[in-house]
Amino acid sequence: MATRFRGVTEREALLFEGPQGWSEFSPFVEYGDGEAAAWLAAAVDFAWREQPAPVRESVPVNATVPAVPAAEVPAVLARYDGCRTAKVKVAETGQTLADDVARVHAVRAAMGPEGRVRIDANGGWNVDEAEHAVHALADADLEYIEQPCASIDELAELRRRIARWDIPIAADESVRKASDPLAVARAGAADIVIVKAQPLGGVRRALEIVAEAELPAVVSSALDTSVGLAMGTALAAALPELDHDCGLGTASLFVRDVATPALRPVSGALPLGRVNPDPGGLDELAASPARTAWWLARLERCHALLAR
Repeated sequence: MATRFRGVTEREALLFEGPQGWSEFSPFVEYGDGEAAAWLAAAVDFAWREQPAPVRESVPVNATVPAVPAAEVPAVLARYDGCRTAKVKVAETGQTLADDVARVHAVRAAMGPEGRVRIDANGGWNVDEAEHAVHALADADLEYIEQPCASIDELAELRRRIARWDIPIAADESVRKASDPLAVARAGAADIVIVKAQPLGGVRRALEIVAEAELPAVVSSALDTSVGLAMGTALAAALPELDHDCGLGTASLFVRDVATPALRPVSGALPLGRVNPDPGGLDELAASPARTAWWLARLERCHALLAR
């Protein structure tokens, strides 16, 4: 990682090739096998099955700004060519609301009045803290707030409290980590759903969830390599409507990716199509024998769960 992000400085992934091309299995290392199995279902589907037909030729994407000091914001944004939207991480453990406000204001200043700024708290606030943050960021002209609180009940309560500000709430963890990914939509607790192809079991399943939720959708990544990001672009390209820039520009967070060139935004968008890792990248980034054994054992366990 170019900057520490989501608590990690290195991203681990398992890549394999199927009849349709290369695919990726990369649940975060702390996830249990039951949750990780959905990621494997997505990877297998992408490698073995033709994906839904696209309805657009490219996918507009946002820049992603980690919880860095405000002074580092311009350098982060410089890694994203032509992006008109930025998602800013907030509510980082060990930081304060003042840190968040400074970072968001630095992004707003860099993006200018025409740019779009959204924030992502990853469920890090309670309702009162989230409402206070909305007050503090009232002058930042936020596009939406992603997962400000952890629970659906909290999201619904916050949505009622801030209705007069007309700032949409987007649900991420309440979709991808929930036993029922549609519960947040049924509860009226979100205005937008964030969908990620791997955690939801693949492109087809994610499309079904969006259709059933009947809410606008934003496709995002889970810090995938460029191989996995191609699965995300396949999902975004197949959505009937795409009103917001997608969070698929995250290859720009890596110092080195498995593909050359990496699937990074050009003029604010990503092209469609599968990505092949280059042999040099695979050799350079190969995991240690111990980590390889760990991932292969995980793959076998998750595959056994799917086979049942």
